[in-house]
Amino acid sequence: MPESPPARAVTRVSVVGRGRLGAVLAPALARAGYTVYGPTGRGDEIADADIAMLCVPDRQIRDAAAAASARARVVGHTSGATGLDDVDFGLHPLQTFAGGEEPDVFEGIGAAIGGRTLEARALARDLAAALGMHPFEIADGDRALYHAAAAFASNFLVTLEDVAERVLTSAAPGSDARALLAPLVRRTVENWAASGATSALTGPVARGDHATVAAQRTALAAELPDLVPLFDVLVAHTGTLAERSHR
Repeated sequence: MPESPPARAVTRVSVVGRGRLGAVLAPALARAGYTVYGPTGRGDEIADADIAMLCVPDRQIRDAAAAASARARVVGHTSGATGLDDVDFGLHPLQTFAGGEEPDVFEGIGAAIGGRTLEARALARDLAAALGMHPFEIADGDRALYHAAAAFASNFLVTLEDVAERVLTSAAPGSDARALLAPLVRRTVENWAASGATSALTGPVARGDHATVAAQRTALAAELPDLVPLFDVLVAHTGTLAERSHR
């Protein structure tokens, strides 16, 4: 007869914060078999639990942790950049949340974890694994750098796509620029995920087609001059990437 899985030392989790992450984390933890309280909002009473998970803005972590520590044995936060001075552990899902996701949104994604003690790190790792995430440790001093990587991958990508949408709308007024660009973006990301940046890079910079790059810059300067500095920076960094791909 197969052995039963070991009983969890932690079964009760209080989720603090009704934002995008807290709203999906609570049902996901319940789906994973935990007894979940919340999510609770600011001013709500925090239920007694084994763990209090803080899904609050970074500036509110200290006050929320002070309140939660009286009701939970262990307190963790879900911030990517904030250190662990005020909590026992951190667990940051490496994913973007727009609101309304299903509880299985955590399955297969990364989870940056850290803890002030071996027990706290183990609890963070167990929570991440229970949700189907792939936990990896980040030292406290490297959390801001880690979060910068996430910003490049997600936040800045959205900024670039907004720029692309604006440029195409200028070139083709009346077109659904976002719908037209989306397949290109998806394929580019898929190529990068499959084989890395040096293999996925295409376009005039990668080909060394300086005349086309110059024509692009001239067109931007005429129609959207505020984008020229960004274009110049991106061309320079893309040129460095192209040199790597040619080695």
